[in-house]
Amino acid sequence: MFRELTFGQYYPVDSVIHRLDPRVKLMGAFLFIICVFLASNIFSIIVVTIFLVAMIILCKVPLSYMLKGLRSIVLLLVVAGIFNLFLTPGNVLVQFWIFRITDVGIKNCIFMIIRMVYLIVGTSIMTLTTTPNQLTDGLEKALGFLNKIKIPVHEIAMMMSIALRFTPILVDETDKIMKAQMARGADFESGGVFKRAKSMIPILVPLFVSAFRRANDLALAMEARCYNGGDGRTKMKPLKYSGNDSKAYIIEVAFLALTILANVLYNRYVSALFVNVFNL
Repeated sequence: MFRELTFGQYYPVDSVIHRLDPRVKLMGAFLFIICVFLASNIFSIIVVTIFLVAMIILCKVPLSYMLKGLRSIVLLLVVAGIFNLFLTPGNVLVQFWIFRITDVGIKNCIFMIIRMVYLIVGTSIMTLTTTPNQLTDGLEKALGFLNKIKIPVHEIAMMMSIALRFTPILVDETDKIMKAQMARGADFESGGVFKRAKSMIPILVPLFVSAFRRANDLALAMEARCYNGGDGRTKMKPLKYSGNDSKAYIIEVAFLALTILANVLYNRYVSALFVNVFNL
């Protein structure tokens, strides 16, 4: 289960997306999240889907590898879908006992699941095609203007980089601890919710001990190297924009504009057409 997590892991391959400046990918991920939440009809969903499929093809990361990360949130998708399906007011289509399925509930359930899947896959593209060091440099460079108002951008970017770097390490550590406990007779599958939650204690205790030990070792290593924040630091490979980065910015802005345009056209023409047809 834990080895199925792909968020925060870098997939080394030569592609157009891998070669883009990390600032471009950060902006693209930010605009993609905005467009996913703006997509509220079939037209805008189609626009988002086309953009996402194009990014998956261009990044050359196997789709099966990306979809592995969805297995860990299947339960969350099911629970969120059920709540949207049965607890949303609207025109009742099916009713049994205290449960009601409405037209708005079906729409919200479908769009919510699509949004969550697209968010996981879309943001995974950024981490799969960008190393933690590149993400740190890109975030620090993009938010450098915040230093003028005394916000420690370098420290924030460093914390995010360390978190991303240690995510796969802690996942592997959890998997090893689970296998070691199972070899000693631990049972994590049977029993009720409380029993299964209690059985996780033999995993959490050594995992926290290991995490604190790694954090202490990292702090000692940084202190031994006289790390004192971002003041006076230089980059061995400073970030520079290329021609492809400018084209990528244009594509990202066009993607946002197309999503907004799809919403406007749907609300102005298609939804009005449906209202007129049903009124007849």
